[in-house]
Amino acid sequence: MPNGIGYGQPSHRYLQDLGDQGLPISPGTLAGGLQALAPLFVPIMEALYCKQMSEQLFHNDETRWEVFVQIEGKVGTRWYLWVTRSPSVVFYCIDPSRSAAVPGAHFAGLQADKVIIVCDRYSAYKKLARLAANIVLAFCWAHVRRDYLDAGRGFAELEAWALQWKARIGALYHLNGLRLEQWDPERPLAEQSEAFNQHHEALKQALQLMHDEATRIVAPDTAGAQTGDSADREGQQSAPGAELSKSAQRKRKKVLQSLLDHWSGLTVFVEHPEVPMDNNRAENSIRNPVNGRKNYYGSGSIWSAELAATLFSILQTLVLWGINPRHWLRLYLQACADNGGKAPRNIEPFLPWSMDEERRAKLSRPYPPPASPTERVPIHDSS
Repeated sequence: MPNGIGYGQPSHRYLQDLGDQGLPISPGTLAGGLQALAPLFVPIMEALYCKQMSEQLFHNDETRWEVFVQIEGKVGTRWYLWVTRSPSVVFYCIDPSRSAAVPGAHFAGLQADKVIIVCDRYSAYKKLARLAANIVLAFCWAHVRRDYLDAGRGFAELEAWALQWKARIGALYHLNGLRLEQWDPERPLAEQSEAFNQHHEALKQALQLMHDEATRIVAPDTAGAQTGDSADREGQQSAPGAELSKSAQRKRKKVLQSLLDHWSGLTVFVEHPEVPMDNNRAENSIRNPVNGRKNYYGSGSIWSAELAATLFSILQTLVLWGINPRHWLRLYLQACADNGGKAPRNIEPFLPWSMDEERRAKLSRPYPPPASPTERVPIHDSS
């Protein structure tokens, strides 16, 4: 249901609340009503998709989603909820697969010659980029940071080294933040201010030092990679006064090799200041479904799973534009009722990017209550 989806509330709790207020409704009645509402949102989802495919910067993520149905060729009930967030739209889809075919199908409608997708290092995105020449991947530094922290937790002898690299990654964020304070999005990179260029060069230098250090340690003929007890650059030491065990050496090398393997994607943000260093936008977007999943466990049918993805998309896009979802839903569903139980012929008034500032400001507030209990305020607003 719209409100349950937005607040992570399972339908049975909502029904219990209504029953406590003297409004008993059976689960079947609720399910039938929701299934009847689902087609009303199809034109909105089509508009969201078309709008998103006109954009050039995306954040992607996916999470498990249980769908308690049996389908031919599918073992188990684990499906996946995929999210693609762009500047204007948050778009979800539900699929039984976690393969590259899912984002591949979604991005088949891209209009730009080149787009950037910020993501983690999951192989499906790498395959997508190999198959689509117009897609560039920007990998997430938060995941790289996690690599070092995991290494430090797993090997006490790597803890100091891991914390040093954590600090170096933090310094990258700081330098990039200073750079962005001086960035003028309206001007090409080569025409930025002197202040921007100073921070830009400092950022590039810090990255180059990290790359050189990783290359030196990973190289098979490097003494540091063989013995593990030599001091790192700038006086850094993995474990002062002690040799690294072979398992710790392998772990350190694995972390650094991953850094080098993903280096081109990790440095996309340097030449594209509009690209964040991490994928927090997608992860923040998918947090609501993940938290809600703990309450309602998933979906009991394919249509309800698809409706959940639809409502996650619409409600989060509305929030992205500062629109009150309840206000929007009330107006939209009334417009559907006025059109004989079908979606409005003209959905432009309900698309955030098509609204003028006055209408968006109006819809950002709660729907106004009637002036008196007996006065009915018209819900439909075609302005």
